[in-house]
Amino acid sequence: MKLLTLLEGGNLGGMVAMIILIIILGALFISFIITMIVKISYEWKGDKKFTKKQFIQSMLICLLICGLISGYICGGGI
Repeated sequence: MKLLTLLEGGNLGGMVAMIILIIILGALFISFIITMIVKISYEWKGDKKFTKKQFIQSMLICLLICGLISGYICGGGI
C-alpha cells in the first residue's frame, strides 16, 4: 500500500490553505512581539522616538527573517 501525500488525499486544499494561514498569522504575531521589544528598548532612555516608519520597517525585517526560518525548516534545509 502506497503512502499518500497531503494533496493526493483529495479535498484537502482547504487544510493546506489553513496551515499556510496559521504560519502567516504566527509570523505576524512573532514579528509584532519582537518589534514591540525593539521599540521599548529604543525608547528606554526617553530622548529618542520610534517613528511609524521605523516600526513598519522593523516589522517587515522580522517577517522576512521569520519567512527565511520557516522556509528553511519546511524545505528541509540545504
